[in-house]
Amino acid sequence: MMRKVLVFVFLFSFKLGFSQSLDSVNVKDLSELVVQATRASEKSGMAFNNISKSTISKQNLGQDLPFLLNLSPSVVVSSDAGTGIGYTGIRIRGTDPTRINVTLNGIPYNDSESQGVYWVNMPDMASSVQSIQVQRGVGSSTNGAGAFGGSINVNTMAYNTDAFAEIQTTAGSFGTLRNTVSLSTGLMQNKFVVDARLSKIQSEGFVDRASADLKSFYVSAGYYHKSSFIRLNVFSGSERTYQSWNGIPEALAKNNQAGISAFINRNGYDKAFEQAMLKSGRTFNFYDYKNEVDNYTQTHYQLLTSIKLRDNWRFNPGLHYTKGLGYYEQYKSDAKLAKYGISNYAIGTQNISKTDLIRRKWLDNDFYGTVWSLENSDQAKLKVTLGGGINKYLGGHYGEVIWAAKADKLPLGYKYYENKSTKSDLNTYAKASYDLLPRLSAYLDLQYRQVVFTMNGLGDARQTLDYRKTYSFFNPKIGLTHVLNTHTNVFISYAKGSKEPSRQDFVDNAPAVPKAEILHDFEAGYKLRTGHWSSEITTYAMLYQNQLVLTGQINQVGEAIRINVPKSSRKGIELQVGYSQSDKFGLGLNATLSNNVVSNFTSTVISYDDTPNLETRFNKTDISFSPSIIAGGFASFFPYKNLEITMLPKYVGKQYLDNTSDESRKLNPYFTNDLRLIYSPKVEKLKTLSVSLLVNNIFNAQYQSNGYTYGYIAGAERIDENFVFPQAGINFLAGIKIRF
Repeated sequence: MMRKVLVFVFLFSFKLGFSQSLDSVNVKDLSELVVQATRASEKSGMAFNNISKSTISKQNLGQDLPFLLNLSPSVVVSSDAGTGIGYTGIRIRGTDPTRINVTLNGIPYNDSESQGVYWVNMPDMASSVQSIQVQRGVGSSTNGAGAFGGSINVNTMAYNTDAFAEIQTTAGSFGTLRNTVSLSTGLMQNKFVVDARLSKIQSEGFVDRASADLKSFYVSAGYYHKSSFIRLNVFSGSERTYQSWNGIPEALAKNNQAGISAFINRNGYDKAFEQAMLKSGRTFNFYDYKNEVDNYTQTHYQLLTSIKLRDNWRFNPGLHYTKGLGYYEQYKSDAKLAKYGISNYAIGTQNISKTDLIRRKWLDNDFYGTVWSLENSDQAKLKVTLGGGINKYLGGHYGEVIWAAKADKLPLGYKYYENKSTKSDLNTYAKASYDLLPRLSAYLDLQYRQVVFTMNGLGDARQTLDYRKTYSFFNPKIGLTHVLNTHTNVFISYAKGSKEPSRQDFVDNAPAVPKAEILHDFEAGYKLRTGHWSSEITTYAMLYQNQLVLTGQINQVGEAIRINVPKSSRKGIELQVGYSQSDKFGLGLNATLSNNVVSNFTSTVISYDDTPNLETRFNKTDISFSPSIIAGGFASFFPYKNLEITMLPKYVGKQYLDNTSDESRKLNPYFTNDLRLIYSPKVEKLKTLSVSLLVNNIFNAQYQSNGYTYGYIAGAERIDENFVFPQAGINFLAGIKIRF
């Protein structure tokens, strides 16, 4: 019923809007209007950066989008395979991906249950991206979950006036190969346009067997009528990645022989296993079963329009549907039958309670809904935006055993667990900017959001899952912007963010119910642009209630475990400076200095002896994975016409693996430098010819960008196991782009 109502409302509004008597206007790209409702502007009083298509294209050689955003302020990225292809992640101001809201053309992309973003499900999306806005802090009201510390707003819909065909090929280290074909009809009869892209990316990965086989397509058809348009986007990604979720023991990353031997002895591995670890070193992968893969396909459908109404009003409704289906497969040696709901059985006189087996864990999900915005501008003092969305998620989880040793008495293929989740998400917002004085403007943004989450069935640990929770949030935002002169402006703002726990927070904290998080974000900024120079300074204080912080530990499927802490904060200063003289030299630098702390935190180490758990109280301690220093930038030189040489440095300070500020459980600081060369000669009969070379980590820094830790007490001894994710040393990607 809900789907029929959404379709009716969309079609009715579309027909109403196109029946108006519209004046023809000269609008180069109406498609940008769809995303403006969720984007910040100079009058919003927020910290943000806009990234153009040309900037994205220079770096786009097949790596996932997080790695293309690596040099944005306050950003830290990581890759399980160590190459930026496959499973990748991004943090902004130390906040993890479940707090970073991602929208594609205004449509929510975050997974509704986990609230994270799996970039591997949209390989080579950068080849279809027209612009990206990265907001830091709570940001403006938007659609979907995760808007709680950062937002990434992606637009793919800018049309091409002229027809073209384009081929992109990339080859590089670790068997990396990317082939992309893009086509566009251009704007036909000044009304119609069709764009299409087909991509395939393969990589063996820096880590052993951390291969990725990624396929994707993108098709978009649009109809433009005077000052309105309608557009249908269909895009899909299919990924098959070999799992490298475990990382490697920290002792192995440091080539600590004594530490490696101690790890082997503690965990009962044999000498052959130790020799295999030593032989592989930083590239070691615990998994060696040939089909230890994640196999998932996700397809998106978007129907979007922008309709100009009378009296400067514009209506932007949209419908969307996403289908996801896939599994990950695992070999489990000596697995306990009881964990799979299977009774022990006898073979002769032998009682069988364990066996080797292969399991698959499935995810079958649907996500659909509508988003809309209604905008008015009197083109003088006042701009008003009303908007919102109604979205629903249906998630099915189940597991099956597909093979087992001694399987003659085992029920193969049955579902040893199955559970279902639903999530309904309604939000509505009203935004207004008003010029109080000729150089002073005020911004107000009010959002109401209601979330209803239910989960029931049997979990993957065969635990009973039975939750129903409703959350109602009111999120106000207010800001003032003062234009001092034509080159300088300052802003101050306050924003409140509220966020429900993820599905995994419920599972990991059971039987306790995790609390919703609240964030009060205070920001102030100063911007100066004069001549060839630009600079910006932003200060922020993000004050949390009941923040779910990463403990550094992981659950049985490798996902990070989080717990509520009553009080925590992130406070910092972000600096940016740029210089541009396009025909000779370009420079951009940014740095973030921050203090990220949890107050009154209790660390618990589980005891497997007949002794109490070890609890340690901290009055103030660092938040895990939150470096106090992040810096990056670029320096571009143009020694000859059509030749660009760019250095891309990045520094990330130390990161603690848990919330104890313990120096024995941390990631060391790292400093990397990439070198990029682009040669774009003018060739007759070709619209574009570009040859690129990207040498990553040119000085071969040995570093780890992510990790986890867990501790326990056994045999009257405290043991801490640290695992890290090593990144590749010096490696390269070379590409060619030809547009006809």
